[in-house]
Amino acid sequence: MSSVDIGARAVVLGAGMAGLLAARVLADHYREVVIVERDRLDGGAEPRRGVPHGRHAHALLARGQQIVDELFPGLTDGLISAGVPAGDVASSLRWYFNGRRLAPGDSGLLSVSATRPVLEHTVRERVAALPNVAMLTGTDIAGVTADPDRRRITGVRVARHDGDGEEEITADLVVDATGRGSRTPVWLEQLGYRRPAEDRVQVGLAYTTRHFRLRRDPYGTDLSINPVASPANPRGAFFPKLPGDCSMLSLTGILGDHPPTDLDGFRDFARSLPVPDIYDAIHDAEPLDEGVTFRFPASVRRRYERLSDLPERLLVIGDGVCSFNPVYGQGMTVAALEAMTLRRHLSTGRAPEPRAFFRDVSRDIDAPWEISAGGDLSFPGVEGQRTLKTRMGNAYMARLHAAATRDGTLTAAFMRAAGLVDPVTALMRPAVMRKVLGGGSGARTAPVPTGQIEKEQA
Repeated sequence: MSSVDIGARAVVLGAGMAGLLAARVLADHYREVVIVERDRLDGGAEPRRGVPHGRHAHALLARGQQIVDELFPGLTDGLISAGVPAGDVASSLRWYFNGRRLAPGDSGLLSVSATRPVLEHTVRERVAALPNVAMLTGTDIAGVTADPDRRRITGVRVARHDGDGEEEITADLVVDATGRGSRTPVWLEQLGYRRPAEDRVQVGLAYTTRHFRLRRDPYGTDLSINPVASPANPRGAFFPKLPGDCSMLSLTGILGDHPPTDLDGFRDFARSLPVPDIYDAIHDAEPLDEGVTFRFPASVRRRYERLSDLPERLLVIGDGVCSFNPVYGQGMTVAALEAMTLRRHLSTGRAPEPRAFFRDVSRDIDAPWEISAGGDLSFPGVEGQRTLKTRMGNAYMARLHAAATRDGTLTAAFMRAAGLVDPVTALMRPAVMRKVLGGGSGARTAPVPTGQIEKEQA
């Protein structure tokens, strides 16, 4: 533990990935950390009500993987030892853009194909093992408490599912990690403060997921088969390899074109994808469950950093600050970046000042928001302001993806930027731009097992 002791108790609202990572860094600076969670969390590594997207394909981007390993040394090695598939994100996953496969390349970044419940359960066990962390599960959050002049948050009001009425938990710091349904804007208004302004990008997205037992192996040495949605082909899919003989398929559709849950409709949707790999694998596969749909109407960014007045000792982290279109896989990784920002603020030896914290969190969000919101605005039906920068960026990315079908070094560069390891500006370096604007070098850095590129170029 750190020798810096900021306060007696910090309370984290929500035991998802954002809350767990926040609790991990708070445990170094507060004598006690209490995590309050509505779900009971007694089901092990199973999907749960509080994480509805947990039933679908999930991803921890490369930068998030690095941060998780820094906060929990050996966690990734433990997952791999337990049989979770892993490999290079640019050479071990089969990526398709506009129906064409990106040439494999060596990015140097590890992709660990753990489901969201398995990853969260593994992290939760590590957090729960910390001697000064307590988890209060099966508990609803009723609101926050404040001092008489409403300048400082003093705790939270909770109601245990097996209790009688509300109780107050006093706190020297409250961190709201309850996600998209965060009630902090309401609490601020009740305390006499302004709600944060919101930026919205309406995408009308839905995931539908089924599990299958396949009759043949469609993966070869690949960890996943991912036809990414694009304006020309707005339907997409994520088809990761799982441990054992079970495979997960998440189909995606936007602007109301949602994948159906019934088996025939699900298979027909898969057949409409721009590449045949997935339908060929599932058309005669054994279905193991019913289809489950998750709907995501809009990406939302709450602009806490623009508020001129905020109460002390209340922070928000994770999807409560910015909820990203999940097809980009950014949510958990941005939460990890924000946890590291929280760690830097705690290292001063004082409770974080909210306005300074939110300004720094906004910088964590800027690049991934530009990637995902900008990418969504390439779809004509998505509502939002298309600046010259957005239009030029989308045109350049289309050129990059086309060139990357022939040059694995461009695939690697793209995955390093998309994985939030390298800045997006790295894709504008002269050496990269020459390949993009020249159509790629024509070289591939690794073999393509399916022969798909050769088939498409024939």
